[in-house]
Amino acid sequence: MTPEISVIVVNYNAGQDLARALRSVQADLANIAWEAVVVDNASADGSASIVETFPQATLIRNATNVGFGRAVNQAVASSQAPLLLLLNPDCRLAVGATATLRAVLDADPACAVVGPRILDPDGAVQGSARGDPDMLTGLFGRTGALRNLLPFLPVARRNVVVEEAVRGGASSVVVDWLSGACLLVRRDAFLAARGFDERFFMYWEDADLCRRLRGQGHSIRYVPGATAVHKVGQSSRTAKRSSIRAFHQSAYLYYATHVAPGALNPRRLLARALLGARCWWQLRASGS
Repeated sequence: MTPEISVIVVNYNAGQDLARALRSVQADLANIAWEAVVVDNASADGSASIVETFPQATLIRNATNVGFGRAVNQAVASSQAPLLLLLNPDCRLAVGATATLRAVLDADPACAVVGPRILDPDGAVQGSARGDPDMLTGLFGRTGALRNLLPFLPVARRNVVVEEAVRGGASSVVVDWLSGACLLVRRDAFLAARGFDERFFMYWEDADLCRRLRGQGHSIRYVPGATAVHKVGQSSRTAKRSSIRAFHQSAYLYYATHVAPGALNPRRLLARALLGARCWWQLRASGS
């Protein structure tokens, strides 16, 4: 039987979180045909062996860590379903989440990607629906220094879409991009966009994909009626300094590609300097 949904998971030292993620998929998709393709990016904690306990799941082992976007593309190429559920291994679906997302996707043929309300384990809303990144995102983005102090400013509300944006009984709202921790994506749209840009080793590939899909005439929708719980960066904690560097390298790549195109664009120099300083500060503060 051809699966209706292919669940795509990239694993890197996720430990027992991977088992919890796959169990949440089993519970949420209990009444439909589904498959999971898990790509393991050379984990050292033995977590990849967890996949063998799930009959619907296939494991692909990489000899090295090839990055998130490339591993997702690898998994998609080995999957079959018309819908792709991208799920981080440290993310758990609430029962009914996928059906709620699918209903919104089915109701809007122009929509290519939908994403749920994502919560921290303590129940706080993560702010997974966002506006296109720009120079102010570092200050007013989800982890920006000024967002928590001045959340009412338009720049803060643009960078992170709040629950109040869904008004009048609507089930969803159009946004610029959604966190790749949990996404339901049309396969045909994903393939037409050539999937994730593999220049992004990790981070910002979700913003880049959503921007390219919008450029092809698709919309992106945030669906707060669907819920997932995300521990945030569980896998990256095993390589914290590398993750910090990758975040800032990908932020610059996104900025240079979409905000300041052109090799001689002077805004690139400013962005490189600011991101370099921010990266240095975070590495220093990490103490690891």
